[in-house]
Formats: sequence, structure tokens, C-alpha cells
Amino acid sequence: MDKSKILKEILQSRKSTFPQNYSTEKIEDSVLSEILESTKYVPSHKKTYPARFKVFRGEEKVQLGNQLAKIYQETTAPETFIAKKFEDIPHKISMADTVIAICIDFSGKVPEWEEIASTAAAVENMYLTCAVNGIGCYWSTPAMIRYLGGFLGLKENQKCYGLFYMGKLKPEL
Repeated sequence: MDKSKILKEILQSRKSTFPQNYSTEKIEDSVLSEILESTKYVPSHKKTYPARFKVFRGEEKVQLGNQLAKIYQETTAPETFIAKKFEDIPHKISMADTVIAICIDFSGKVPEWEEIASTAAAVENMYLTCAVNGIGCYWSTPAMIRYLGGFLGLKENQKCYGLFYMGKLKPEL
């Protein structure tokens, strides 16, 4: 077994895949656990391990979609509001089996950029673990995430840095 060739294949297979390309098949709990487990193997200066992930499935995922639509409605000026976008927000969430809020718990012990970099490395590990398990995924950073703190129960030193959509790929992909 040539580990460098295996690693290269995994790295080359990593890509962003959007919810319209996901099947309706559920991601097994064991695979989801493996994806989340992979986030532990990242550099973390002073061992702050700043990444925080909130998993949304089922009814909680529906609530997330509705909350994002509400935020869009409340933060968009009437002259730029697009009804179709408002309707599409919860629909896009519903096409993913799982959505994970990517948050950072800033420790104050190290520069913020180091904790952002550590969290980004954790997300990259999720990408790679999804790739080897045939799971489509992508990291979305809509402007609405700035307003999700209350919904996510974030503390003053925490911030949401995006949403990680995941779903089993449609057979033709």
C-alpha cells in the first residue's frame, strides 16, 4: 500500500458539491460520527481547539431553514428583497441530509487568526472524510450567518463562520 498515492487520490477527489446533487438517502450515523471525529486531528496552538459544530438534522434542520429565511426577510431592504430567494432558503436546507453550523470559540489565549486557521483545518478534514465516504458537501458562508448567534446560543466570544451542507451523492455523480 503506497500511502502517498492514497493520500493524493483523496486530495484530488475533494470538492464542493451542492445540495441539488444530493440524493434523499440518509447519511449513516457511523459515517457522520467519523466525519465529526476527523475534526479533532488539527493543529491547535496552546490546545485551545476552538472549532465548535452544531449538527442539524430532521426537525432542527427545518427550524434552521426557517430561521435563515426569517433573517433574510428581516435584514433585506424591501427594494432588494427577492421572494424566490426567501422561499429557496429553507428548500436548499431541506435538500441536505445534514447541515452543520461551523462556529469558533475564541479563547483569547492566541491570536484570532490561529483559531480561525485551526477551524478551517477541521473543516478541511470534514471535506476529506466526506470524499472518502461518498458524501457530497460544501461550506457556505451566507451573510445571514452574522445574525445566527442567538439561534445557535453563541456566547460573546463565539462566532458562526458558515454552514456545512452534506448529503449522499445522487448515483449519477
